[in-house]
Amino acid sequence: MYYERLIAGRYLRSGRFFTSVSTWITTFGVTLGVAVVCFVMSMHNGFEGELRKRLLGTTSHISIFPKDSMTIRDYQRVVAEVEKIPDVVAASPFIYYKAAVSSASAGDGIVVRGIVLEEEMKTANIADDVVKGAYTFDLPLIDTSENASGILMGLSLADRLGVTVGDPVVLYSLRGEDLRRSTRPRIAKFYLTGIFETGMYEFDSEMAYISLASAQKLFQMEDEVTAIHLKLTDIYLAEKIAPEIQSALGYGYDIVPWNILHKNLFAWISMEKKILFIGFILIVLVAAFSIISTLVMLAMEKRSEIGILKTIGCTPNSIRKIFILNGIVIGTIGILGGWGMALAAAWLQNRYAIISLPPDLYFISYLPIDVHPLDLFMAGMVTLVICFFAALYPAHRAASQSVIEVLRQ
Repeated sequence: MYYERLIAGRYLRSGRFFTSVSTWITTFGVTLGVAVVCFVMSMHNGFEGELRKRLLGTTSHISIFPKDSMTIRDYQRVVAEVEKIPDVVAASPFIYYKAAVSSASAGDGIVVRGIVLEEEMKTANIADDVVKGAYTFDLPLIDTSENASGILMGLSLADRLGVTVGDPVVLYSLRGEDLRRSTRPRIAKFYLTGIFETGMYEFDSEMAYISLASAQKLFQMEDEVTAIHLKLTDIYLAEKIAPEIQSALGYGYDIVPWNILHKNLFAWISMEKKILFIGFILIVLVAAFSIISTLVMLAMEKRSEIGILKTIGCTPNSIRKIFILNGIVIGTIGILGGWGMALAAAWLQNRYAIISLPPDLYFISYLPIDVHPLDLFMAGMVTLVICFFAALYPAHRAASQSVIEVLRQ
């Protein structure tokens, strides 16, 4: 095997200029194909990871919903029960409902979430996302005798309403009213105490937080909530812990892990990643045809050497090994180069954010890159297999050359 490797190396380093150039062009084609596959896979990893991080920063690892009603009445008991379960870090009750909002200059429909600030801080990252004002519903700087409270609002929503910290807004709700009669919406006035930016356009443009007590009053709920969020020690324990929570609470509740709550979204991302992997592997297949043509030209150029090798006792199987090794070497160099190119591109994107995204379409404005070694390995192995099969035909053609015909020429 040693002399076969030696001859294969000499064949790659020698030859006419055209053959040598075609070899490097083929190698670069493999490099580019591997780099594109690895970069795209890493791009999807980063997009999925960032989306998961931001979603779970505003929602939760596990959500508890009522099964047979619209609200949870004994939510204090539920919170106390679930916090006893191992790996449950905290639980926060909340009210989630739609309302109309208006400022002095604009109005819109939004989603209002009633929370307890201290409890919500344990299960979500809203407190860390506040960019103006403070994470509070208190109104220490506003001199008013009105029965008003504070409100937290997304940055895009605040811009659309033309308000900033300290400005008043009004919420309207018809929940619980008999719409068959002449009714008026319930009105509650709030002052903007904080503006948050999660980086997810749908949250920043549609979400507002008020106190749980204010939400209960606005939406005509007594001491009730619509759901409870749970934070775990590890997000990947959600499916394992969900049955334990179900057993502790009984079957009057729906226990929904984060991956089930956002199942369609993450299933779409996973499917898209697989489809793109298959699609971009076609680039490597194109490079494989270049390997075939390069090795066929090499076999034609080395006809006399192949005849001499056969004359001195080299078997057709050894000739095949020489050309297959050439194909594998081209593939290996291309894989290593592709890995290096993909890692360099990932570093540049993460450091300088060269590729940006429209936040209203992709939830985030920056395309993060997260390199997984398994993706690099899979791309490398698939490429190596393709290069191996691409080398079989030239290797067979070189091994089947007749010694007599070569010597006659």
